[in-house]
Amino acid sequence: MNKISNSSATDFVWTKSSYSGGSNNCLEVAHGLSAVLPVRDSKVPAGPALVFADTAWGRFINAVKNGDLSL
Repeated sequence: MNKISNSSATDFVWTKSSYSGGSNNCLEVAHGLSAVLPVRDSKVPAGPALVFADTAWGRFINAVKNGDLSL
């Protein structure tokens, strides 16, 4: 996972999560990049984004869906 500044992400097309339900507590992702997925907090669009390898993001989403994460 890497972190990028907003100035590096100005050309991305950000999409809000379909699970946001209209609240401000959601993620935005930028699709269309090769093998990576930038993710940012929708409340802070000028803030930094985390960049995940697409395989790592997929494993994270599957773990959430399966309840395999513990706090």
